[in-house]
Amino acid sequence: MRVLKFGGTSVGSVANINQVISIVSKAAENQKIAVVVSALGGITDLLMQCGIEASKKEEYASIFEKVERKHLDFITTLVKDDAEALAEIQNLLNDLKSLLQGIFLINELSPKTVDKLLAYGEILSSTIIVRAMYAQGLDATRKDSRDLITTNDKYTKAGVNYKVTNSQLKYYFSKATQKITVLPGFIASCASGETTTLGRGGSDFTAAIVGAALNVEQVEIYTDVSGMYTANPKLVKQAKPIDTISYHEAMELSHFGAKVLYPPTIVPVMSKNIPIRIKSTLNPEEPGTLIQNQVGINENPIRGLSNINNVALLTLEGGGMVGIPGISKRLFETLSNQGINIILITQASSEHSICLGVMEEDAGKAKLAIDEEFEYEISLNKIDPLTMEIGLSIIALVGDQMKSHQGISGKMFSTLGKNNVNIRAIAQGASEKNISAVIAQKDVKKALNSLHERFFEAQRKQLNLFITGVGNVGERLLKQIEQQQDYLKKQLNINMRVLGLSNSRKMLIDENGIDLSNWKALLEEGTPVTLDSFHSAVVELNQRNSIFVDITANADVAAMYGKYLKQSIAVVACNKIACSSDYDKYNELKHLSKTYNAPLLFETNVGAGLPIIDTLNNLIASGDRVKRIQAVLSGSLNFVFNKFKSGDSFYDVVQAAKAEGYTEPDPRIDLSGVDVARKILILARESGLKINLEDITNDPFLTQNNLESTDVPHFFETLKEDAAHFEKLVADAEAKNHRLKYVAQLDNGKASVGLQSVPEGHPFYDLKGSDNIVLFFTERYPEQPMQIKGAGAGGDVTASGLFADIIRTATF
Repeated sequence: MRVLKFGGTSVGSVANINQVISIVSKAAENQKIAVVVSALGGITDLLMQCGIEASKKEEYASIFEKVERKHLDFITTLVKDDAEALAEIQNLLNDLKSLLQGIFLINELSPKTVDKLLAYGEILSSTIIVRAMYAQGLDATRKDSRDLITTNDKYTKAGVNYKVTNSQLKYYFSKATQKITVLPGFIASCASGETTTLGRGGSDFTAAIVGAALNVEQVEIYTDVSGMYTANPKLVKQAKPIDTISYHEAMELSHFGAKVLYPPTIVPVMSKNIPIRIKSTLNPEEPGTLIQNQVGINENPIRGLSNINNVALLTLEGGGMVGIPGISKRLFETLSNQGINIILITQASSEHSICLGVMEEDAGKAKLAIDEEFEYEISLNKIDPLTMEIGLSIIALVGDQMKSHQGISGKMFSTLGKNNVNIRAIAQGASEKNISAVIAQKDVKKALNSLHERFFEAQRKQLNLFITGVGNVGERLLKQIEQQQDYLKKQLNINMRVLGLSNSRKMLIDENGIDLSNWKALLEEGTPVTLDSFHSAVVELNQRNSIFVDITANADVAAMYGKYLKQSIAVVACNKIACSSDYDKYNELKHLSKTYNAPLLFETNVGAGLPIIDTLNNLIASGDRVKRIQAVLSGSLNFVFNKFKSGDSFYDVVQAAKAEGYTEPDPRIDLSGVDVARKILILARESGLKINLEDITNDPFLTQNNLESTDVPHFFETLKEDAAHFEKLVADAEAKNHRLKYVAQLDNGKASVGLQSVPEGHPFYDLKGSDNIVLFFTERYPEQPMQIKGAGAGGDVTASGLFADIIRTATF
């Protein structure tokens, strides 16, 4: 004997019902089959809606017409030219209509009437399905579950009388001769014969009751997915089916929102050690999930993640609770009397407060009842009025083997913390099979994805990028990301996605990832942008491992870093303004980065793609101390002075540098020395010094005329006007066989920048093109400095430096 149950989605269309019949026909080839069916997909909700509208004396006919039309369409399609079948369904629909008219007339919808009303969903579907089986020549009959399953009279969620029920089921099936018996799920009857139901999702329960009574080898539950998943696949795309799971694990997951199984289903089969297999109606050949008493030892102690939404957190607290017996009893008794189910309980060891999780729909009633129960203590200020928080969810980590693995809760909470998911309450039983946390409902998707990544995805980390500034460097970064995506997945276990782009006019946000082969056209069709609207879009999307990438030289963009860090969003920047601003602002960003566990990385602020800042940080972290720094930090200026020879036009050389992308759009930033001053300032601060930009001595080589230029075109005009000044600079250096280099220095806590004439043999003398060089003189490198040298400007190398920082965030 086999028991097969098919849920609402499995019988939600004519095509699906034909698939059900195909599965049943094959299963019935060698043995008898009991088939438990749910109402057609969506019908139970429509019936409930009809009843509510009717009880309010409001129009319900249009909703009923949807119910009627769906059932008539199904029967006429599945069973063509069968007047008897059509008449049977029409008679049931007429009875349903009469019941709704009665609810309308008496203006009442009691729990007893709710059960009568909702039972029609399963009665109609089972009748349609057995008629369809007749039409296809199967040896099938329909048996009303109300004749076989007896319960108490607690309507809407009745308790089963197993002694009577088991006897009735055994007797009926011992006499049954047909191969296939179709049973409506969810419904039963009490001793007086009135219709009862087993709770929403109770069709699973029906199958388990039948299977346990008949001692079948296995109960098979068919649904729209291939088993229980490690997380809700609608929220976590990387979720995967679970091969085997224990009864207790399945109960925990289903209690905390895994919809493929109704929690009480486990109870009748567990006592008889009868496995349950969850399978997909549409893919019946797939193995699905086997739920059984014991499962093998698994390397991963976590079996799955689940969540319950629309939760309210109730907190009863006050000094008058401490050491007073009976407070908990009164609290729980009050909720029990109101028929309110408690989902989560946690109490401080001080006994000063008790937190309870209940469904939001029950929260208002719970508050009224509890405040009334403790009215006397509240009036004496011994206990505070009950506080209520809504808009919450419970997420749960489930696994039988968690108790034998240390650090599970630490990994869970640190992962949530890194992604700015605030935990309102925590509960863990002594059995350690479940760790539950109450969080804001808006954070559920991010929390589940973060935890799934941490515990199930072989340490593959998904990085979600939001990039501002898509000019020369930005375009090259996007090209590098597109080119390297497969490598990152295969070699570094990193899935890098660009979810947001913005320029000065438009922004583009796509939760599923932007197509990098077509990003320019997509951005052009984007929405108008402001810095605040882009930030709001990033925060609202609420993705795990989010990274804001600033590829601008804009002070207003730099001013936004703090807002991102406070949301635990990492910041990667080539914009030097933030880290070279007032020291207190720089220090605040560093503090926010640590407080919110959000990386702040700006390697490209100094030396583009060269590992200058990282090397300096490693020296200091290892206990070394910087004594002196000498550096050529401007690829732009090095390019300019390597090109500039006596007799050349300084104007032409600077124009060439600008055209090749070696300078900022405004070359005055480079040539005035401000850019280099910012770089040595950043190195000084990373060395541990508290200095500001105005503390750096800047000896300009530009003329006053150049420095006072009003805009970029005017600046270039002044370069022509003052050509003799620049000719003299280079001629004087060449006369001594020197070369001009723009040098930054840090010595004994004092920093300076300026043009120097460097003799042959000096480390800077042969510095080519746009290369940078840094000499670190430290306690460990006092005479022969640590030297870093290489390309220090250009779109590709700057983009690669940003890319490296982005990848580095994955290690935090």
